[in-house]
Amino acid sequence: MSLPQGDVKLLDTPLARRLLAASLVARLAYTSRDGTPRLIPVNILWTGDELVVGAFAGTYKIRDLSARPDVAVCIDTADGLPEVLMLRGTVTLTEVEGVLPEYATIQRAGMGDEMVNAYLAAIDQSGLRMVRIGLRPTWVGVVDFKERFPARTPQPVRAALGGGQ
Repeated sequence: MSLPQGDVKLLDTPLARRLLAASLVARLAYTSRDGTPRLIPVNILWTGDELVVGAFAGTYKIRDLSARPDVAVCIDTADGLPEVLMLRGTVTLTEVEGVLPEYATIQRAGMGDEMVNAYLAAIDQSGLRMVRIGLRPTWVGVVDFKERFPARTPQPVRAALGGGQ
């Protein structure tokens, strides 16, 4: 039996594991302190039970997340039929002095060693404060447009994409 959308056990599906392990840019949605929506690209690290984003202390993002910590995250591909992992939950914020270790790991995944070493050395100055944004998903959705479609996808669309009945 297929797991329903929203079930956190969907994190154990091959699609979710693949998207969480890839060096993809995710989109973080949250509500600003003034009540308006925000959607920003973020680099992520999956620890096995928590999605981690590194941020610099004092930014609007941290101010807003401190006031309203409920978020949604989307990780997806654009090659061929989209593969989509959607997460929801409440983030925890932990401020640290210096470069956040997870931030360094995230940057290493996206840059070559020489470039990341120079970048990290340049920002790791006295007084640097970073914030670890941690999300333990409480709702998970997976869409692959082969076996798992968005809710209420019309049958002709499913059939045309090979999803049949």
